[in-house]
Amino acid sequence: MFTLSLTALLVGAFVYMLYGGIYYSILLKNKKNHPVAYVVSIIIAFISSFLVGFLVQAAGVEGIFNGGMIGLIIGFLISLMYVKNTMFKLIERKYFYIAIGDHLVIFTILGAVHGYFM
Repeated sequence: MFTLSLTALLVGAFVYMLYGGIYYSILLKNKKNHPVAYVVSIIIAFISSFLVGFLVQAAGVEGIFNGGMIGLIIGFLISLMYVKNTMFKLIERKYFYIAIGDHLVIFTILGAVHGYFM
């Protein structure tokens, strides 16, 4: 039976929002964003935390390192999409590196958080 830790879900979502707030405030310091972008970002933080938690639990891993490895794999798989999109010139190379770095880091962290609470 699937019983995701509420604490892990909340901590993961909070860490995702904190990381995103720092990461994107540096990257987008002089740009104005629509307020809806922030609401959607919060929703994505919770969805991402839930899905990573689900996968960490489904894999049956415990501990920060093993959870982090699951998160790294998720980040790597998401990054493959960016490789394909960059090859077809849908994303500029500069944004390609930013997106890959962002996903590799945050999903590794989310996996580690959920692994810790397992």
